[in-house]
Amino acid sequence: MGNWVENEGLSIFVIFVWLVLNVFLFTWYYFVYDLEIKYYYTRKLLGPFLAWARAPAACLNFNCMLILLPVCRNLLSFLRGSSACCSVRVRRQLDRNLTFHKLVAWMIALHTTIHTIAHLFNVENSVNARNEKEATLQSVLSHLEDKGNETYLNFARKELPNPEGGLYVAFTTLAGLSGVIITLCLILIITSSTKTIRRSYFEVFWFTHHLFVIFFVGLVIHGAGQIVRGQTGTSLEEHNPNDCDKHFTQWGKIRECPIPQFSGNPPMTWKWVVGPIFLYLCERLVRFWRSQQKVVITKVVIHPFKTIELQMKKKGFKMEVGQYIFVKCPAVSMLEWHPFTLTSAPEEDYFSIHIRIVGDWTEGLFNVCGCDKQEFQDAWKLPKIAVDGPFGTASEDVFSYETVMLVGAGIGVTPFASVLKSVWYKYCNDATNLRLKKIYFYWLCRDTHAFEWFADLLQSLEVQMQERNNAAFLSYNIYLTGWDESQATHFTVHHDEEKDVITGLKQKTLYGRPNWENEFKMIANQHPSSRIGVFLCGPEALATTLNRMSINNSEADPRGVHFIFNKENF
Repeated sequence: MGNWVENEGLSIFVIFVWLVLNVFLFTWYYFVYDLEIKYYYTRKLLGPFLAWARAPAACLNFNCMLILLPVCRNLLSFLRGSSACCSVRVRRQLDRNLTFHKLVAWMIALHTTIHTIAHLFNVENSVNARNEKEATLQSVLSHLEDKGNETYLNFARKELPNPEGGLYVAFTTLAGLSGVIITLCLILIITSSTKTIRRSYFEVFWFTHHLFVIFFVGLVIHGAGQIVRGQTGTSLEEHNPNDCDKHFTQWGKIRECPIPQFSGNPPMTWKWVVGPIFLYLCERLVRFWRSQQKVVITKVVIHPFKTIELQMKKKGFKMEVGQYIFVKCPAVSMLEWHPFTLTSAPEEDYFSIHIRIVGDWTEGLFNVCGCDKQEFQDAWKLPKIAVDGPFGTASEDVFSYETVMLVGAGIGVTPFASVLKSVWYKYCNDATNLRLKKIYFYWLCRDTHAFEWFADLLQSLEVQMQERNNAAFLSYNIYLTGWDESQATHFTVHHDEEKDVITGLKQKTLYGRPNWENEFKMIANQHPSSRIGVFLCGPEALATTLNRMSINNSEADPRGVHFIFNKENF
């Protein structure tokens, strides 16, 4: 249990508090509209669905207040960099910002569904009451008008039968039309956010996600129509619904039961969302200002495995290991921004990213950089690039541990290129103040060509550590997860050579996948009574495995070994 609390305790606590607040708001507002005397006649008109519509509306306000905060990247980076307000444990929660963003989005979808279904019944009941010919309480309430000493209660103002009456309410009232628009926006945003769409049709995801602007505008004005109305306080003093509901035919004729007066609830949503919207506007202004700063591409390197490296310079650019930036190339798209991990080290006089060519945008960037041509490309012919960032990630905390496990899968090795480069520079200068004492590095790749662009860095580190008599500082294991029969024969023939036939390193390439249980147990035995950082940049399936291993191989004793799992999210 202690192991689980160490890795997941704070995250579960945050989610628990968030869920409790949702339950509290739902329950509180449900009983407000189900029990308060102010809404007595509204309940008589609409039935039990009044409370079912208003309770999720309160939860929607709360969650729409939260939904923008996890994507305020500059705010999160500021908090990450502030040791005064963020311990390592709190920073790990900031690294899960997108997970929380998705949870809040699904909660918004849930409450929107409840709210919409309840209001469909409310609209049906209000239209039916408006068309009621008999002298019933619902009919009398529906025929109150805004004239003389009367104020209306039923928001269905025309006598039209269903479904025409319901459609009239939905598309002619401010609340109805705005509700339809923001619901459609939400459906498009959520359905285009699936993993398949994001990976295969990123442009669809990117463009539809910006419907959030229309969503928030519609959300703010949705309540301005004030279709949910209750009896005014002054009217309640003169007209007690518990006494007068049975005398509805005598309203205004007897002194004890004057005609009840009603008013709509003032819009409240803007009070919930104005703060986050202001913060997000500031965020976008900062992003725009930074994107206008000049960026110079100093070098484009074509690596194997359809990977290119862009080396760039920008005035005042400062970074830490493992951070990422957003890149826009106007020659490819004027609107699209894509995230890439920085592969350079803070000690270098440039910053770099490695880009694998896997889609339309990356293919376009590959072409405008001249990578599809055989001849040398002049620097002045390279395209203009806009850069936003850098932004913090989990890898920033690598140097907060004495022992770390770095696990990269495919191009997911990029944040650890920055880490290992920085380690190399620190050892070239002076590593006496370096807290980090041991690195276990794992790289999993399907194709032999993927190793080539990264092997030079590992060779440099290997030589550097041997020269300083600290070869044990870096233990690396490279796994080839895919090969054919001819490759296997070639590997077998050259297995006894001093250096690996694929990477040129002394450490031989391994075939298949790591036995993570054995790896964790071996590291736990080597480093008892220590906190070991586990850092991953890779797929969700591998993240699930490593997170489970981190929990299972941590000791319940606070003085024992503990594996702290961290995953890149951007």
